[in-house]
Amino acid sequence: MPSPIAHALGGVAVAWVADLLPGRLSEPYAPREHHAASSRVALTCACLAVFPDLDLLLPIAHRTVTHSVTAVAVVGLLMIIATGVTGKVTTKIVLTYMAAYASHLLLDWLQADPTPPFGIQLLWPFSSTWFISGWSVFRGTERRHFLELATIKRNAVAIVQELAILAPVMAALWLVRVKALARFASEMSRGDHSP
Repeated sequence: MPSPIAHALGGVAVAWVADLLPGRLSEPYAPREHHAASSRVALTCACLAVFPDLDLLLPIAHRTVTHSVTAVAVVGLLMIIATGVTGKVTTKIVLTYMAAYASHLLLDWLQADPTPPFGIQLLWPFSSTWFISGWSVFRGTERRHFLELATIKRNAVAIVQELAILAPVMAALWLVRVKALARFASEMSRGDHSP
């Protein structure tokens, strides 16, 4: 399975892409408040993208319940409830949070999985089939015996590979986002943006 670093980066990438799409993540903000709000969304997305691996701490099978489209739907429902309580729910924010959680499933689906059963139970509880892409884009990391030298080396190599794959994507998204937000700030200062 990819490292928590890769999963967090995947969640932030989802938030940054969502920030570029039309629609509101939350209430309309001036540029400074928009930056703070989108930073909160990015942090929440990073946490949601790492969350499925908390099943390692629970007495359930890893890569089943929390690694399914059912879990993605539950996250969506919980986000609707949580944001609905505040009265500031937007469809875009709920979909962004669901996509951030689902990014974990995507990265795990693209992993090199050396331990049977291979992949994730994407359709749990409706199917017990395990899904894996077979492309082995990301190396597996070891979570047991994580203080042993062999495990540290294996995980370090995996993290370097993840960063080599994800860092250019993150840099490109960041540059596009910075330019888009600068254009947004310019429009706001000229008064061309309607509330």
